[in-house]
Amino acid sequence: MENLDDHSEVESVEAPVKPGAIRIILADSQAIYRVGIRKVFALEDDIRVVAQADSLENLRLAIDRYPTDIVLLEGSMLAGTANAIPELLHLSPNVKLIVQAVSTDENHTVELYRRGVRGIVSRSISPDLLVRCVRRIAAGETWIDNQSVNWVIDAYRAQAAALVSPRNQPRLSPKEMSIIACITQGKRNKEIAFQLNTTEQVIKNYLRKIYDKLGVSDRLELALYCLHNKIIQGEIEEESMARKVAGT
Repeated sequence: MENLDDHSEVESVEAPVKPGAIRIILADSQAIYRVGIRKVFALEDDIRVVAQADSLENLRLAIDRYPTDIVLLEGSMLAGTANAIPELLHLSPNVKLIVQAVSTDENHTVELYRRGVRGIVSRSISPDLLVRCVRRIAAGETWIDNQSVNWVIDAYRAQAAALVSPRNQPRLSPKEMSIIACITQGKRNKEIAFQLNTTEQVIKNYLRKIYDKLGVSDRLELALYCLHNKIIQGEIEEESMARKVAGT
């Protein structure tokens, strides 16, 4: 197990990571909490903790040194560090961040999702629900509760007037439009790949290109953008669509 701190050398990994396993870095200032979470994940065959860190600086070292899929991050470690999330994602663009928070409010929640966090969970979340959260986010989904969905929708409405006007939008190919339509129906990458007779990796590649074209960061923001800019045709109820996309 990797134990990255300011006072000790990095220890070797106890066992090799199984092919296809979800690799996780635990970033938490409380050692007893890291121990507890490791025990939870140790019971799962498809999840492997590859490193742990007790500070943001050590987390940066861990991300830089060890390939990982997900970082489970103590929310209080972000206090007073507005650029921490973009910096972490710059180090590893494909890593997915889950923030564990003692409490949340509207502004803080919206800001975390806007900056690229893929899920926010309570520090008191049950082990089963945490494992489910990790698996869903590793599969490319966003973990967001009903209240947070409403907050994100409200925030998006407030800035809708500042979005790029439809006549200036980048051109989307027929394949990209088909993928967007599937996203707004709440379909996962595996379902979209099956429907379009391709692979999940191809769908992931297309989604990255779509995100870059439209300047959005995830499926939920993509769906809301397309709805507000009338890229999606037909009558679609905003909140219902958002819940489908978020999987809530």
